[in-house]
This record gives sequence, C-alpha cells and structure tokens, in this order.
Amino acid sequence: MDHMLLQHIAVISETKDLSFNEVALAGAALQKQVMRDFGPAWNIQATVDTFAMLDEVPIDYWPIIIRDDIHEPGAAGIHLDKDGHPFALVQLSAGWSLTASHECLEMLADPMGNKVCAGKSPMREQGRVAFLVEVCDPPESVEFAYTVNGVTVSDFYMPQYFDPVAVPGVRYSFTGAITKPRQVLKDGYLSWHDPVTDHWFQEIFFGAKPEFRDLGVLTQAEGSIRTQIYRQTPEALKARVPGKNLVAKGTAAADEIAVSGKDKAKILRAQIDGLLEKK
Repeated sequence: MDHMLLQHIAVISETKDLSFNEVALAGAALQKQVMRDFGPAWNIQATVDTFAMLDEVPIDYWPIIIRDDIHEPGAAGIHLDKDGHPFALVQLSAGWSLTASHECLEMLADPMGNKVCAGKSPMREQGRVAFLVEVCDPPESVEFAYTVNGVTVSDFYMPQYFDPVAVPGVRYSFTGAITKPRQVLKDGYLSWHDPVTDHWFQEIFFGAKPEFRDLGVLTQAEGSIRTQIYRQTPEALKARVPGKNLVAKGTAAADEIAVSGKDKAKILRAQIDGLLEKK
C-alpha cells in the first residue's frame, strides 16, 4: 500500500486590508481544492490552514504570506528559505485568492522549483526537451479559473498534459479549458530546457497569438529555475489581476453560500440549545 507524505500549508495575511475572516474563507477553499480536486489527480495529500500571524505557524508548515508591499515582480511567487523549505509571497490585489491558489498548487507539485518532465518540444526545430512542472502556468488567467465555496481558484493541468498525442476523452486540465497536451492558453506560458543548446525556452501567450522566447542559460546558482523564470516573466502577474475582488464577498455565489451557512448555523444552534436544556 502506498503511503503519501502529508504536507502542511499555512496561509497568513500581513496586510491590514484583509480581515482574518476573508483569509480564512480563502484558506478553506484552498483546502477543499487540494483535497477534492488537485490531490487525487497528482497523488498528493496536504492540509491548508489559516493562521493569524506568521509567528504562530508550526515549523513544518510551508507558508503562503499575503502582503501589500511586494512591489518587485521577482519577489512574488515561491522561494526557498535558508533551510531549503519553500514559502510563497502573494501580492495583495483583487485576484489574491487566485494567486494564492496558483502558488499553493505549484508548491505542492514542485516544492524545490526544479522538477521537470520530458516531452516533445512545441518548437519544430527542437526534439525532446525537459518541461518545468508548473501546473498552473499554461491556464493561469482568471478567464480559466473556477470557484470553490465562492472563492476563485486556479485551474491546473493534469499529469496527462505531457502525453505525446491528444486522446479523445482525456482531461488535460481540471476545468477542461486545456484540450490537448502542452497547450498554452491566453495569458499563460510554458517553460522548458533544450538539452542541445542548454537554453531555457518559453511559449508565451500574452499578446494576440502565442510566440516563443529564448531565456538563455539558467543555472541553479542563481536560485531555483522556477524563481529565475518567474523573474523573467513579469507579464504573468497581470493575468491574475482582474477588475473585481475574487474572494467570497459581494458575489451571487458567495451570498448564496453565506445565506445557506447562516440557515444551517441557526438550526444547529437551536439543536444545541435543546440539548443543553435537557441537562
């Protein structure tokens, strides 16, 4: 019997512009996404818990920290602390829940930021290459996101994403937005290493149509490959910043969830009161 290592993620806000309740709502959505959607697909088990402050996070948790002062694009995303453990910084924006979901899933799929999977290059002049396993990059736009408990979370590609050919009926991303292997959706990107030239390349779709970009030679001496690629892809941040708040507040779905939750709470409190009255 296979036993999956249980990983722990912590979500913490260090901005005064988010209430603990807002962060907790998003944290609960991420927990459900990981347990119900992502974990079974990628054979990963993890908990996602919300903490009031970074000081309270147990040492074996990987923190996702939301701040309003991340002005350098290279500072956002996933990093490794001095002990080699991953943590993520999320810029506060209207789309912070989408970004938190993105970083959470990618941290679980590839904690060190260097995991690769072999496959056929999208560039005709190249053969087999090593793709960086970043599960949310190709479908990262808010356009392809979905909601959990009224909170917007990121779509992600499935392990079949790197299959050699498309097969009818196969799911290539959770929402189905990706319809074939190695497809990059609007405002997304895909990164890989070409062993012949030793260069890293990207297929990016930030303009009217997809195009290729040569990033040159990247070495782990400058940090994880993911961190270096993220630093050279500032357009990715804009894809996750919509014109409205994505957290469960002020939307029809969120209002429906809140009403049903209040109704259930009212019934439960009445039942508890009845039990207490019998004592």
